[in-house]
Amino acid sequence: MRKIYIAGPDVFEQDSRDIGKRYVNLCKEYGYEGLYPLDNIVDFNQEKNKIAKDIYIANKNLIDTCDIVIANLNSFRGKESDSGTVWECGYATAKGKKVYGYLDRKTSYQEQFSSEEKMSSKDGYIDLHGRIIEDFDYPVNLMIACSVEKIISGNFEDVLKFLEN
Repeated sequence: MRKIYIAGPDVFEQDSRDIGKRYVNLCKEYGYEGLYPLDNIVDFNQEKNKIAKDIYIANKNLIDTCDIVIANLNSFRGKESDSGTVWECGYATAKGKKVYGYLDRKTSYQEQFSSEEKMSSKDGYIDLHGRIIEDFDYPVNLMIACSVEKIISGNFEDVLKFLEN
């Protein structure tokens, strides 16, 4: 059975274990084994740095054993995807895994900025700090958009449906 690593900031939600169970069950319905980061067994009775390292190693090992990564690329604590999720996507891509992302929006990255958050410049738009806002008509940074197999507008199950075709 092919394995799917479930990446995303969902692990930070208060009901994250329930979310993980739901995603793992969806994977099973579509004929996959779902690997959710919070299913790892980590000893939380140690110093924080050791816990963090153990989580990192456990998640990296799950990615090593998977065939596919499905990543929640929705904005997290700002306009960008979760940095941990982005690292997981990059690592999986480097390991030759197929990576698929999903977003609950259809807008480009630049369109996330309101008119109050951007200004016109000779090269397009800049943010309020004077930094160029990239404009490649992708919904996320080009390094993510160009490295994943596909970004689906929808949710986790929509990616599973896409994989079915």
